[in-house]
Amino acid sequence: MGSTRHDPRAGDTRSVTANGISLRCATYGDPVDPPLLMIMGMGTQLDGWDQGFCDALVASGFHVIRFDNRDVGLSQRLEGTPDLAAIRRGDLRTLPYTLEDMAADSVGLLDALGIERAHLLGASMGGMVAQLVAIHRPERVLSLCSFMSSTGDRSVGQPDPAVIELMRRPAPATRQGVVEAAVERSRALAGSGSPFDEEAARTRAAAAYDRAHDPAGRLRQQAASIAAADRTPALRGLRVPTVAIHGSDDRLVDISGGRALADAVPGAWLEVVDGMGHGLVPEAWPQIIAAIRRNAARTTAFPGDAR
Repeated sequence: MGSTRHDPRAGDTRSVTANGISLRCATYGDPVDPPLLMIMGMGTQLDGWDQGFCDALVASGFHVIRFDNRDVGLSQRLEGTPDLAAIRRGDLRTLPYTLEDMAADSVGLLDALGIERAHLLGASMGGMVAQLVAIHRPERVLSLCSFMSSTGDRSVGQPDPAVIELMRRPAPATRQGVVEAAVERSRALAGSGSPFDEEAARTRAAAAYDRAHDPAGRLRQQAASIAAADRTPALRGLRVPTVAIHGSDDRLVDISGGRALADAVPGAWLEVVDGMGHGLVPEAWPQIIAAIRRNAARTTAFPGDAR
């Protein structure tokens, strides 16, 4: 590598056509470094990956790519109103798309950016999507980090019933109501390992509302998650370096989901972040990045611990 490094904040933000739809993406760091594609969870925009976390990943040697999934942020909106109750019963007639379609979006984004293979980091629903990319297109994947996610096996990774009750409350109609509801959810999902930062949660929620607020898109993503099949049999055949990263206090996706993933994929391990809930707190960044690097180092395409 050259001696001159790119400013990690001097990112390239643009919209590209991937898998036939428009996706908004942002890239950071030096393009000669190993690419890390970050896939966010349900209804969460690309800046759900904190800028400071992206900067730290760039400093550790990655070329970072974050993007808005379909139906969220500044990416393309799809159509249809899914009947979630019917989909839970197995009636998929109102299902607008699947997690496999979203996995194809991720591969299409790599194509649009001219990237042959990438390390994957997927959070929550994004972890499920990342797993499907690795299952169906392993030749495009250098390593897989599934963060606070599960396998699709309904016997593991289930949420706390109190959290489900909170999540199912009707969406507020005003900006202030939406922001306060998001803060309440963030507080409920926070772990015991660090104090809850209410001001930061409110700032994030307000910024997300102002950038792009669209509850209908989140509903369609939720439908895709509900319809997803158990990936465990396919994960047992995966031959991609894999780590499951999970907070011990995750009340939305129980840590049994991460453990099941680590048990299913040959050679995988479970990295437990003590006291972390369902979220990415700055106190946990060093441990999480170290696990991502350790997993990436199991491929020949990562420069190891050169920095």
